[in-house]
Amino acid sequence: MSSYEARFKVWRGDVRGGGLEDFRIEVHDGEVVLDIVHRLQATQAPDLAVRWNCKAGKCGSCSAEINGRPRLLCMTRMSVFDREETITVTPLRAFPVIRDLVTDVGFNYTKAREVPAFVPPEGVGPGEYRMAQEDVERSQEFRKCIECFLCQDVCHVVRDHEENKQAFAGPRFLMRVAELDMHPLDAADESGLDRGRTAQDEHGLGYCNITKCCTEVCPEGIRITDNALIPLKERAVDRKYDPLVWLGTKIRRRSAPS
Repeated sequence: MSSYEARFKVWRGDVRGGGLEDFRIEVHDGEVVLDIVHRLQATQAPDLAVRWNCKAGKCGSCSAEINGRPRLLCMTRMSVFDREETITVTPLRAFPVIRDLVTDVGFNYTKAREVPAFVPPEGVGPGEYRMAQEDVERSQEFRKCIECFLCQDVCHVVRDHEENKQAFAGPRFLMRVAELDMHPLDAADESGLDRGRTAQDEHGLGYCNITKCCTEVCPEGIRITDNALIPLKERAVDRKYDPLVWLGTKIRRRSAPS
């Protein structure tokens, strides 16, 4: 097994402030950045705080920024970097720092609770739901989300504008709204809930300008922009401005009880 000495800059500090600290650390073939962070903890910085769990790219815990790009520490191989370059590891910029590489991502759980849940269709009991395979596959893409919140972190609407957080749910939760809105069994309309309108008025869909940065950092390869956000925007606009679509929704809503 070959090895070499790498140069790292790791952000150290807490809510009161901090800065980058320089390290030189041994790297072996096949290692990922999380391996190096663990080696730093074992040999040079025992009090370095980092959040992690599965080390398999499925729990979403070890989100951080490597050379300014949001990534999972456990899925970023050291082999993608030149041996001569200095690798910078910093906490997620869009969320408050707790300590070192650990951030407070509570904002995301607040937004999750604001999205109305799936509304079961009336008269259909558990185990009786039937969907076309095409609809199952469409929804399944969005269910791959591991809630690493990299898409939330990279989205400039909240990354660069803290004041937008109250009105903007972010790509992860707009994707959840889109999933429910296109679900063939979701009976939100019949219950009086217009998911397209709430996406626009309550979750800040209009703030998204579809730069696709959220899609680019998704470790699961979910096409958040193309398959969720753009279709949701199109449906929301149709419902609001297309008179035929608006009339159709009103007719269906009035006739549903009969």
